[in-house]
Amino acid sequence: MDATDLAFAGIARQAELIRDGEVTPRELVELYLERIERIDPRLNAIRTVYAERALTEADQAGARRRAGGERTLLGVPILIKDDVDVAGDVTAYGSRAHDGRPAVADSEVVRRLREAGAIVLGKTHVPELMQWPFTESATFGVTRNPWDLGRVPGGSSGGSAAAVAAGLVGAALGTDGAGSIRIPAACCGLFGLKPQRGRVSYAPKLDGWGGLSVIGGLTRSVLDTGRYLDTIAEDTGASGNGASATPFADAAQREPGRLRIGYSAKTPLPGPVGKEQRGAFEATVELLASLGHEVEEVDVPYNDTVLQVIARYLHGIHEDAGELPHPERLERRTRGMARLGSLITPALYARARAAEGRSTVRLNRVLADHDVLLTPALAQLPLPVGRYEGRGALWTFNGVARFTPYTATWNVTGQPAAAVPAGFTEAGVPLSVQLVGRPHDEATLLSLSAQLEAERSWADRRPAVAA
Repeated sequence: MDATDLAFAGIARQAELIRDGEVTPRELVELYLERIERIDPRLNAIRTVYAERALTEADQAGARRRAGGERTLLGVPILIKDDVDVAGDVTAYGSRAHDGRPAVADSEVVRRLREAGAIVLGKTHVPELMQWPFTESATFGVTRNPWDLGRVPGGSSGGSAAAVAAGLVGAALGTDGAGSIRIPAACCGLFGLKPQRGRVSYAPKLDGWGGLSVIGGLTRSVLDTGRYLDTIAEDTGASGNGASATPFADAAQREPGRLRIGYSAKTPLPGPVGKEQRGAFEATVELLASLGHEVEEVDVPYNDTVLQVIARYLHGIHEDAGELPHPERLERRTRGMARLGSLITPALYARARAAEGRSTVRLNRVLADHDVLLTPALAQLPLPVGRYEGRGALWTFNGVARFTPYTATWNVTGQPAAAVPAGFTEAGVPLSVQLVGRPHDEATLLSLSAQLEAERSWADRRPAVAA
């Protein structure tokens, strides 16, 4: 296999190639290390690379394979977002407000990935305290979109998305507190699934942003996400009664059947939806109808969910800033956001948390009669790099909220939602739509998304920077 094709093969195929002896873990790690060294200076997607450690682990994985050992992702390289602990490295959160002490142990999700045989190549960039849908910080600089270096890769998992889109790794960990997996997936032409809340352990932390945040991954293909989720999930539904041990990968490989799909371009916030986004959304409605699904326009009762998101998001930033050893080192804008968070009183925060159940029931009335909800993923094209450089907290917050109005609602309800590629603009900028599933029903999203992938073949296209 050509080296570039191998780099873009995805984690499911790479695991097969290693298992069959067609490529060694060392060859794969060396390929990615070379690509990172050559391509990443133009992107700035990766904060730190564990080259020597990864090569050592690759040799160990190779020996394990030769001895007949089998693990789901044996010898497959991955990257970790820099808000998740990796033993021996600082978790910087896109900031210099830490004390330089490395994490003493892997987080639970990293432990699971290692247990499955995956090799951690390094950590990816985030905006400071993961608060923005772009990945720029005073400490680590600007991360760029591989499809258009003048645009952002989204955020806060922007480094992870840029790395996967450029073929610097087959999969990367992301977290999503208001869209931070789906937004960068949409910006970078990837598949990005926000799993059901509780599906993946947040340990050693209790949760993120008052329960809004969940852990998942960014990949090029739906099958890769299914394989990844089977690896990191707390409970995949497998049992001793014959149930599959890989339900999510299986779901990504089966037909969805005829589904009832509700669609809506209504935004929770005032503001226009760009013509490119609306066009991709409408084209997806037509495609779904042509595939035999029953499609129907619906009204999504967003109501006060935006206020609930704001209260929990600001409260979370305030808490995160206060837990850092050196909050005085935070960027001026971050300190401004933390001050706004201090205005969320305990009573206001408690009301926002208490309203979650009512909102979840109300919003899921749409899904009582429909299997899936379709919306645009973003309201605008990926932002120009530096759009909010030097801007204050409120200016930035108000601006980015209109860029990403569709995602955060489903962090309140906790149910699964995915960004699904939906073509490109004439200039080659990725477009995307969002699919929202019923609570605990990632499987339907994976099956339907795989059907769309078969029609659109988005994983076959690669950005020029990645050659």
